[in-house]
Amino acid sequence: MRAARTATLLLALLPALSWAQQTAPVPLKETPGKAASSEEAVTSKVPLDDIRRFVAVYNAVRAAYVDPVDDNKLMQSAVRGLLLDLDPHSTYFNKEDAEAFDEQANGAYEGIGVELQQQPDNASMKVISPIDDTPAAKAGILAGDLIIAIDGKPISAIDASEPLRGPAGSKVVLTIVRDGKPKPFDVGLTRQTIRVTSVRSRLLEPGYGYIRLSTFQADTGSDFQKHLQQLQKQSGGNLKGLVLDLRSNPGGLLTAAVQVADDLLDKGNIVSTRGRISISDACFDATPGDLLKGAPVVVLVDAGSASASEVLAGALRDNKRARVIGSRTFGKGSVQTVLPLDNGDSVKLTTARYYTPSGKSIQATGIVPEVELKAAPRPEDEALPASLSDYSEATLPGHLRGDEEGTEGYHAGAVLPGDGPINDALAELKNPGSVAGRLKAEAAKAEADRAAKAAAKPAPKAEPKAEAKPEAKPEAKPEAKPAEIPAKP
Repeated sequence: MRAARTATLLLALLPALSWAQQTAPVPLKETPGKAASSEEAVTSKVPLDDIRRFVAVYNAVRAAYVDPVDDNKLMQSAVRGLLLDLDPHSTYFNKEDAEAFDEQANGAYEGIGVELQQQPDNASMKVISPIDDTPAAKAGILAGDLIIAIDGKPISAIDASEPLRGPAGSKVVLTIVRDGKPKPFDVGLTRQTIRVTSVRSRLLEPGYGYIRLSTFQADTGSDFQKHLQQLQKQSGGNLKGLVLDLRSNPGGLLTAAVQVADDLLDKGNIVSTRGRISISDACFDATPGDLLKGAPVVVLVDAGSASASEVLAGALRDNKRARVIGSRTFGKGSVQTVLPLDNGDSVKLTTARYYTPSGKSIQATGIVPEVELKAAPRPEDEALPASLSDYSEATLPGHLRGDEEGTEGYHAGAVLPGDGPINDALAELKNPGSVAGRLKAEAAKAEADRAAKAAAKPAPKAEPKAEAKPEAKPEAKPEAKPAEIPAKP
């Protein structure tokens, strides 16, 4: 029954694929003073003047550029440029990149195991998240790292994603810029076949389960069910509670996140999407059947939780099915559709925004946890530029404007590695409000300590004033006598 529902959810997005190949004759220019409808804007022909301008520039480059330019390479660059100024998540895939993208979504490929975001200046790539138990994660690559060179070659001089893939056993060297490090450093990795295990689980204590979702791929939904059943069996049939760890989960297939939400919800909306054309609009609702039978859930998130992981966290929170703790999420509230082209290439295009059950878009704002955890302080962070410490969708150049972007009090979340946040999530699961109370008490104590230290400092001694000396009076000059005038004889 649930497998059939998953197939239905997957099919819901398929019509968009055929739309990319369709066109319809529409008047060449809009009527002055009247706004074209969204449907007209999508299917209208490109004005001939713009086509002529493109051909003129194309021919000028071919004829006059200092070095000969391959026609195919020039056209690839032109197509990529068409998407460059849209938003950071719309991109063009050649056939090889498209196949690699499909492999990653299906959970098996040869490479280093990292989610990347190409930067607009083409001089670096930002690490969205290393995938668990891959060469990137084992080598210590962190979310937020900037890759500026591969095998000594600057990113701007190569097709950045291609050198990261290669035969299993081959080596690659990344040059990394990292928060708090005074200069770039190299990290050597050995490629391997990445069979991404997107779901891991264990018992934290008798009766309390833990499930880690590192990404959302084709089999994540079914694997989640299997792990949940195993935890229930280990606990004698039922769990007292579940910690669902979505930290540094960069997203993936929306339908996989929807299925996990459906497994934990008995009713209610999960997510809705809205775009410019009606085919981009969709609404996903839960069906009866909560696999946890109402046992409490705590969702753990951080600044690396993006896209589909934000969909899942928002669905469980808005339906009052789970408490969310951690730090503010990344804020990627947009939906990308992969549109295959006739030549084997593809376009990954942002086609819609998604909305949580409360009707809010989290684009460029993220999800704010009910209990906000702080990353362990590091001395080097104090001197960190804001451009590196602020890790969020809102800082990506060209990002889609969010409905609530720029509201007062906004601050980006933090990446929360380690087991400390898991322990806090377990404590919150067993005793709701306990972590918030502890954090409040710790903050009050820290403030009191600061005040006490300030009061204990000796008051600065006043400098002794110089004694006033009596003002010296000028000496009196003898009074000048008039010169005697000799008497006339």
